[in-house]
Amino acid sequence: MRFLVAIGVCVLVAVVWQVQAWRYGAQIERLSAAQTQKALHLQQAEQDRRLALEQQLSAIDQQHARELSDAQRTQAALRDRLATADVRLSVLLDASSGCPMPAATAAGSVVHAAPRARLDPAHAQRILRITDDGDSALIALRACQAYVRAVAR
Repeated sequence: MRFLVAIGVCVLVAVVWQVQAWRYGAQIERLSAAQTQKALHLQQAEQDRRLALEQQLSAIDQQHARELSDAQRTQAALRDRLATADVRLSVLLDASSGCPMPAATAAGSVVHAAPRARLDPAHAQRILRITDDGDSALIALRACQAYVRAVAR
């Protein structure tokens, strides 16, 4: 009889352990599922943030390309106008320099402006190339700054 009781107790203990193992297994599965779900949500949120940043950077890049294209078009038009003598670049002369240059005037007009000297067309073209490079550099700098601001956010 004691033997049967001992066997019954052992079976009972084994059943209790098995039930506890099932409970712990189910609990671990629930925790694992919750952690997996949380990780998926975090991953999705990170992907959404990355996509939004990529869209912002794409918009900045398009704006930069438009600004650069507009500046290049403006510079090309000015170069063409200089080449056809439609417009001439000039500089103000310093009145205190003692250089007796008359101001460029139209026939029959009275000059009230400061004296100016026209630049040689080749020099004007060179100045335009320099300013074109400067404009391009400023546009690129603004694009880089916008990129850094977008990434830093």
